[in-house]
Amino acid sequence: MTASTAATPHDTPLDEGTAYGLKPARHDPRLTEVGAGTPMGELMRRYWHPIGLTADAGSEPRKVQVLGEELILFRDGQGRAGLVHPRCVHRGASLYYGRTEAQGIRCCYHGWLFDVQGHCLEQPCEPDCGAALRHNVRQPWYPVEERYGLVFAYLGPPERKPLLPRYDILEDLDPGEWIEADDSSIGGGGPQVIPCNWLQHWENVVDSFHVPILHGTFSGTQFVPQMAQMPKVAWSSSGRGVRVESWRELEPGKQLHRITEAVLPTLRVVPSPRLSKPGRCEAIGWVLPMDDTHFRIYVAGRVTEHGELGRQRSKFSGKFWWDLSEEEHRRFPGDYEAQVSQGAIASHEAEHLRTSDRGIALLRKVLREQLQVVADGGDPVGVVRDPASSPLVTLDAGNWPA
Repeated sequence: MTASTAATPHDTPLDEGTAYGLKPARHDPRLTEVGAGTPMGELMRRYWHPIGLTADAGSEPRKVQVLGEELILFRDGQGRAGLVHPRCVHRGASLYYGRTEAQGIRCCYHGWLFDVQGHCLEQPCEPDCGAALRHNVRQPWYPVEERYGLVFAYLGPPERKPLLPRYDILEDLDPGEWIEADDSSIGGGGPQVIPCNWLQHWENVVDSFHVPILHGTFSGTQFVPQMAQMPKVAWSSSGRGVRVESWRELEPGKQLHRITEAVLPTLRVVPSPRLSKPGRCEAIGWVLPMDDTHFRIYVAGRVTEHGELGRQRSKFSGKFWWDLSEEEHRRFPGDYEAQVSQGAIASHEAEHLRTSDRGIALLRKVLREQLQVVADGGDPVGVVRDPASSPLVTLDAGNWPA
């Protein structure tokens, strides 16, 4: 073949590589599906998850969706928070229409009264208010605890219930600081409830190279110019998830050493990308899988004034996400557009991972290892049940100029 007749990329058949006959790619159900009885659902049910702000547990029953389960959150007249299955065990009427009282929640249909642990206290239509038989029935319920301005729930096997963890960055407060909680999905890049699988967002925590592209240049500078640099990155297993270290040049002779962590079960420990305060990370986000195709993020962080967490939200072309027109969403995409556009559940079979995706591969490896631990009857990482042991988790995340 002479040089003049040498094949070029344009000489390939015109129909090669078209989408004709493309078979639907499948997601990995072990990593994504969180319903009861699924592998990931069982792993998730070995941990506590935030299900609302402290104020969400009030005198009015509130619907919550957690790990594919519809539940009712309330607070009785003694100040105790309760989380129960919505269908009354008597005849199945929803306790969403119930009434909270001093001792618990009362069903609207026949008045059965249940305390925060599901004990039936009254059956008003029965002789002696059901005293003979009411102790033989119990409304399904889940344990709850309150911390950091959030209500946490444990949906797993009672005999494996761990202590609710504490985190050093939310415990060791500087003078004038306090903890503020937020339920607006800060870090999600969009609305409060995000319509795609939780893993699509959680993997984003360890995806360092999307920052200079999506957040640094493609949609304009969303944080600070330094974050638009292509960083040097190293990923490692931390024993509690995945640790991401990155290095950027701040100015000649000065460097930013940045540490981000993805901590099981769903914690995103991401220092401020605006680099406003050097040192340790100031907030933690919990990615709550509501079901297989919806999630939301609860955040707790150290602040010095009310509403400070909300100011961490990104702007696109000078506007908040909800103020953008459809055309502006197309022109200035962020995390929401990138992740939701992957589909309700990303098609893992169709991916082509490269060296820049090593953090994604490592995070999936860590998850698969913990799925196997639970399948074998063990406790996943981070589970502490012995009251004599400390549930305090020390985190490394932060911005460290050098």
